[in-house]
Amino acid sequence: MKLDRLLGILTVLLQNERITAPELAAKFEVNRRTIGRDIDTLCMAGIPIVTKQGAGGGIAIAEGFKLDKSVLTTAELSGIITALKGLGSVWDKSNIERTLDKLHANSDAVISLREPVIIDLASYYKGQLTGKIELIKNALYLSRLIEFDYYYEKGESHRCIEPYFIIFKFTSWYVFGFCLKRQDWRLFKLLRLQNLHLCEDTFSPREIPPERMDFGLNFPDDDRLVALFNKSERYKLIEAYGMDCYTETENGLRLEIGFTNREFIVSWLLSFGGKVKVLKPDYLAEDIKAAAEKILAEYQGDGG
Repeated sequence: MKLDRLLGILTVLLQNERITAPELAAKFEVNRRTIGRDIDTLCMAGIPIVTKQGAGGGIAIAEGFKLDKSVLTTAELSGIITALKGLGSVWDKSNIERTLDKLHANSDAVISLREPVIIDLASYYKGQLTGKIELIKNALYLSRLIEFDYYYEKGESHRCIEPYFIIFKFTSWYVFGFCLKRQDWRLFKLLRLQNLHLCEDTFSPREIPPERMDFGLNFPDDDRLVALFNKSERYKLIEAYGMDCYTETENGLRLEIGFTNREFIVSWLLSFGGKVKVLKPDYLAEDIKAAAEKILAEYQGDGG
């Protein structure tokens, strides 16, 4: 998705009370489906866009967001710069600064691009992520299937999906789509996804059930961890789960949380060394013991 088109659509919306999707499609020489995805992206970036069906309907920015309908305010532009620079940390060829320079001809309408808020959505694996995101984006625009090998707790599986969204959630990137193998909606973590290919076959976009659009439901936390931490680890608990996440007791800090990924929670607990004791569930305590015994055996057999 081109940033200049996103910013162009945003500018049009700021200058109009309401405009229809066909009008936007004609103006930017794309189809209505692309405009719909552009609107979704702007909404995900924090722009409050509302749509109304029927006669007199159209697309508009929610009342109260725009103070001046002809220019972006400093606060508005600042928020857009922050959001787009965050995307630029993983998207190639963003040309963010050049695009923003084109947005307003009047120098007094443009704030410095040295935005004080930095969002880096990349990671140590940026090289792997950028290519995957670019390919999946192309698949989204062209409504083409993608296939890949996926690695998860039970092993490896080959999947073919209809891609609908690229999502950044819980510190990781995911692709959300309809899995042809499972005949259901699924989230796939990009870092676990290998041998990604763009298929020649196209698909007709399905209607996504509203409940599946709540991506938090794809991360259920039915399992509960109860653990006792040394008081010296208070700052780590606050950093991970907030100020009110634990209960202070005579024996330490008692933490009770839900979790989804067993492998991740074990790794996280191991990072505390001997400063945590798992109380529940029993299988997590056994996982910690087994991991500790394996580490000990590895070093005892090292001979060093």
